[in-house]
Amino acid sequence: MTTTTPVSGPHTHAPGGVTTQMGWVILALLPATAFGVYLFGWPALNLLLITVLAAIAFEVISLRIAKRPVTPFLMDGSALLTGLLLALTLPPWAPWWIAVLGAGFAIVVGKHVFGGLGQNLFNPAMLARVALLVSFPLEMTTWITPQPMFAEGSPGFVEGLAITFGLAAIPDVMTGATVLGETQTGFSRDLGLSETLPGVYDPMQQALGFIPASMGEGSALLLLAGGLVLMARRIISWEIPVAMLGTLAGLATIFMLIDPERFAGPGLHLISGGAMLAAFFIATDPVTSPSTMRGRLIFGAGCGLLIYVIRTWGGYPEGIAFAIILMNGLAPLIDHYLRPRTYGRTRGGKPLEPKAPAQAAPVTEKRP
Repeated sequence: MTTTTPVSGPHTHAPGGVTTQMGWVILALLPATAFGVYLFGWPALNLLLITVLAAIAFEVISLRIAKRPVTPFLMDGSALLTGLLLALTLPPWAPWWIAVLGAGFAIVVGKHVFGGLGQNLFNPAMLARVALLVSFPLEMTTWITPQPMFAEGSPGFVEGLAITFGLAAIPDVMTGATVLGETQTGFSRDLGLSETLPGVYDPMQQALGFIPASMGEGSALLLLAGGLVLMARRIISWEIPVAMLGTLAGLATIFMLIDPERFAGPGLHLISGGAMLAAFFIATDPVTSPSTMRGRLIFGAGCGLLIYVIRTWGGYPEGIAFAIILMNGLAPLIDHYLRPRTYGRTRGGKPLEPKAPAQAAPVTEKRP
């Protein structure tokens, strides 16, 4: 009879939990969120609060319908983060009902229909954004040139409420297209980038956020800083952001070298749209992304590839939400083929044979 030494399980102890991780992500988003609210004024703050409160309200309703305890699930912060991410991807002066519909779709359809936190296949905020963009294209593509809070000409508190609740129209002079929208419009008129970009694209203004955009596109630099904090705290890993931004920049560089009049360079792609927000705060969602390092690299590269393809040849100027949703759908397949080795077994599934103990070296006597 042979005996083997039992091997202890692969137990690990990690500090914090879901609440801690959600809290760090929300904290990392706060600088960019606050700057976005400053840039777009009271209507943006109204929309942000409505979206977050609606997400929390739909979370409570869903939990009560499912007969689950409300307080523990509500305190994990996931509903708050979903509402915040959705608000950051909406036009800052969108009407209130866009926020409520989007929050309801994200929480009910994107999250609880799949079984709640940890069971959802798609990122709830991106699923809601895609649904809103397809259903209400006019409201979802009405962008505002920055109207900093308390600046001259910026709407006050009461006027901001009137804009949010549809009691006052948005002046046409305050609206404008995003840089990606301007380039697509220029291509439809057979105009090259040298004719389209001057006057609408300034790399420094784009990076700082003084452009028509959503609150989540407002400051690429603040989003990058927040993402680096999350990586330093190991809340997220580096694979998805690096693979996604690297693929996007690499493709932009290759095609720009082929035809600089037709294809924008890597700088425009990285600091325009929601590239930074998606790379660090959305695509890295641990529930809807692969669990292995190789899988995360493929997932991030796939997101970058799809974003570039949709931006360049698609019908929408921005393709981040579509790209992430499509890659979310592929994440289980990626995990299936790149699943990590089971502890104690080979990659083929066979049990590992315990290694024989090392033989002690024979002792030789030294002769005097």
